[in-house]
Amino acid sequence: MAIKVIAQRRDVKLGKNPGKKFVMRPDLYTPIQEKKVFAEASTHSGISAGVIKAAWDAAGEVIRTWATEGHSVPLPGLGTMRFGVRSKAVENLEDVKTNLISVRRIIFTPNTDVKDELKNTSIQITCLDEDGNVLKRVTSGDSGEIEDNENQNGGSTENGGTTGGDNGGSTSGNQGGNDNPGGGDDDPEN
Repeated sequence: MAIKVIAQRRDVKLGKNPGKKFVMRPDLYTPIQEKKVFAEASTHSGISAGVIKAAWDAAGEVIRTWATEGHSVPLPGLGTMRFGVRSKAVENLEDVKTNLISVRRIIFTPNTDVKDELKNTSIQITCLDEDGNVLKRVTSGDSGEIEDNENQNGGSTENGGTTGGDNGGSTSGNQGGNDNPGGGDDDPEN
């Protein structure tokens, strides 16, 4: 199994060095139908697809309810999920208002097994010219390093989420996140 990526030559007009460059993007995958997921899980577990679907639907309801109450909710076999917001930071208490919130977020933190699976999955790159003609194909030889959004700019906070300085940041549920003075993960310069 491999992750497929396209590197297509394009005329890049922005940035320090404009010109023709190969720009990478994921190769588009077709969505898998829900019933196929339940059928495959049924095959692996010996439990009927209908029972799996009923259990999954019930778990989904519980996850949504707990997440909207501010909990970080485990997704067995995958990781955890919580809700959060991106917002601007202000100095004065009287300036704290709901209009500081720019977007609501769903924050997924994969568990170690999911990260390891991604790290050990090869990446196949298909290089294309401007017209979509294949120039070459290569398979990854990278380190497989995984981006960790939870800990990329500093230490973890006890009750945090990501907070920022003048340019804002984000705040999330009951656990995890970073303290990023002077920036925040919504800062386009960061």
